[in-house]
Amino acid sequence: MAEIEGSIVELADLLRHPEDLDKISFLKSEFTRKKTAIDGQLKIGLKEQLEVTQNGMGSISDGQRTVNQIKEEMMKIDKLCAEAQNMIRDFPDINLVSQVHRNFSQVETMKANIESFDGRLKDLEQMLREDDQDLENQPNLLNIHHGLTQLRDIRDDAMDQIKRASDTSLESHLQDYFTRLGDVIDWFDDHVGTACMNLIPLVQADNKGMVVRLALVIEEEEKIDNRVKALQDAQREHKDLASRFKSMTSGPKQLRGYKEKFLEAIKYYAQPQFEKAEEMFLEEPEKLPNIMKWYFNDLYVVKVGMANLMPKKWKIFKTYTDIYHGMMHDWLTKHIDNPELSPPHMLSIIDWSEKYYTKMAKLGWDQATLQPHVLDSREAELIREYRQLIVKSVDEWMDRMFAADKRSFVDRKPDSLDTNEHGYFRTKTLGDMWRMLKEQTAVAGSSNRTDVAEGVFDAMFRALKSRQNLWQNMIDSEAQKYKSPPGADGESMQVFQDWLVAIANDQIACIDDNEDQTGYLTRFQRDLEPLVSPAYMSAHALPALDALRDGFVDLGTHCITAFAGLIFAVDFRATVADFFTAKWYQEYGMKRIATTFDDYIGDYAKVLHRSLLDVLVEELADELLAHYLSAAARNKGARFRRADPFTEKFKDDVLTAFEFFAGLGDGHDGLVTVDFAAIKRKWRVVDKLVRLLEADKAGVVVVYEEFKRECWDLQMGWVESVLRARDDFDRSMLAAVKAKAGEVYVERGPETIMSKVK
Repeated sequence: MAEIEGSIVELADLLRHPEDLDKISFLKSEFTRKKTAIDGQLKIGLKEQLEVTQNGMGSISDGQRTVNQIKEEMMKIDKLCAEAQNMIRDFPDINLVSQVHRNFSQVETMKANIESFDGRLKDLEQMLREDDQDLENQPNLLNIHHGLTQLRDIRDDAMDQIKRASDTSLESHLQDYFTRLGDVIDWFDDHVGTACMNLIPLVQADNKGMVVRLALVIEEEEKIDNRVKALQDAQREHKDLASRFKSMTSGPKQLRGYKEKFLEAIKYYAQPQFEKAEEMFLEEPEKLPNIMKWYFNDLYVVKVGMANLMPKKWKIFKTYTDIYHGMMHDWLTKHIDNPELSPPHMLSIIDWSEKYYTKMAKLGWDQATLQPHVLDSREAELIREYRQLIVKSVDEWMDRMFAADKRSFVDRKPDSLDTNEHGYFRTKTLGDMWRMLKEQTAVAGSSNRTDVAEGVFDAMFRALKSRQNLWQNMIDSEAQKYKSPPGADGESMQVFQDWLVAIANDQIACIDDNEDQTGYLTRFQRDLEPLVSPAYMSAHALPALDALRDGFVDLGTHCITAFAGLIFAVDFRATVADFFTAKWYQEYGMKRIATTFDDYIGDYAKVLHRSLLDVLVEELADELLAHYLSAAARNKGARFRRADPFTEKFKDDVLTAFEFFAGLGDGHDGLVTVDFAAIKRKWRVVDKLVRLLEADKAGVVVVYEEFKRECWDLQMGWVESVLRARDDFDRSMLAAVKAKAGEVYVERGPETIMSKVK
């Protein structure tokens, strides 16, 4: 069940988009090819295992027959011995004399060996000293080995006899006597080890004699060890019978393991080269093929120069290949299992797998023969991990950058802002963010795989969209601190407004394509287009890019809207609260607002992008109109009496606002462009407000209907509050308006200024 679920997950990952269905035929052929290759490997492996099993069973049968024959022969011999004793009348005496004679001969031989032991040992030490001066050739290697083998046998026989003797008091003395032999053996083993560790350099130096001598030594030791193993097995299975034969109680008793040490030396020789390769790989992962040249050179030397110098039964080339391949597998899997592995290193390893098998094929090894697979057949998984490494890197970078921006923004750090070549405020991290995205795009492109690049770009689109949303939410949260009394100090608010301007300018820099330079988003699109499929570009990338472009525009506009909203929430809180009250008639609130607007525009005209400056003017006009209309319904003390000159005051306010907005285009070094006609069209709703206030009771319904047909989003709650502010308000007036509201049907259209009026 788990395997089925895993397959479903993998299939879902491969078919993430509708257009991926076009890949089904390719995926089918690819999986068929892989299945054929795996089936071939399984057949080869099954055939080899079957042959090994059959050969093993045959060997076991032959061995069993041989053992049975030996047992039968030994039983015959034992029977003949017993019968012979009865046939010969004086056999016990003859046997005793024979044993005495045999023991005497053994004593004489042992005595001669012990007496000559020290001299022979000195001769071996002299030969070792000579070889010390010429370790590359070691001309005495075979003689030393032969001499040491004899001395070892002497020591083993002597120690065996003393242990079997009734008096073992001289055992410790005998052990001390043979101590020097152990030192000489260690000395000899160092020479053999040095030769084993330099076997490939010896072949490269064409030192065939040394290689052959070493092979003879290892081969002879292998034979001795095989004999020891056979004797140990025989003694275990036929202990009583074996003890009666001298050939089974004399000679070496312990395994020396020279063949195993020889194989270990192959690993020890390669290990430093793998370690050196690792250092170079970590610094320059793209150079892995060059870094690993030594690997194939070694195997080539073994194949061409060493194979004919070693015993054929060793299959030395296969032995070296198996050891080296196993080390390569361990070295690569160690890296791919490292959670800190960077994307360039992961990609280099993925690409290396195919190159590795290509080079091994040139040496005569097909992929099925080399087991295990050098990457455990994890290429598809590694591709996904590689893509995820890039995605993780992108997400971590974006998170760190936004965390830094958030700290600077919330703490109102003024040194976190910068200005560009035009003098516009900008944040310091925007360029770093796009530079990082460009670098990660290059990393994804270096894989030469569209599926990797497309997965990375999906993550980038999500990260950029998330960044837009996070900025908007954070701006709203910080702006609310100023709108909720008592608010913050004026200096902190100015820094906040500087930040809003800088963030808004950043959004324009992302999408502003002009003659001088191209926006960040367009450059990003140019970088990604060659790396993805046309289907992905049309179905996913272009819509995502358009959504990001709209998001940058919306965020920039949102910053300007928040900027304008702050002015009314803080600077004009008291002024707006006095509109349409008794103080309204005596003061010039609209004039103060116009003067403050002019100051703000003068302060920010040169640090705010020109396109956003026009947006700011439009937002100020809309915010002023919305607050002006809302004040008529919300302000405490707002009252419109027939005897008061409110019509003239309305006219004075509107003319003051029009005078300010109309004159903006002539000031501020011509930086401001004002669509005064659009402003006048929006402000016509003030006339509708005045008419609602001055119309007689019967005419209110007519004015309302005209107002509703012009502004479909006119709210009944606002109309009711305005009517209640009339000094002649009564319920019949409101009832008539509500009745008319039920009769009038108006189609919804674009939002008007009344959607902002509350």
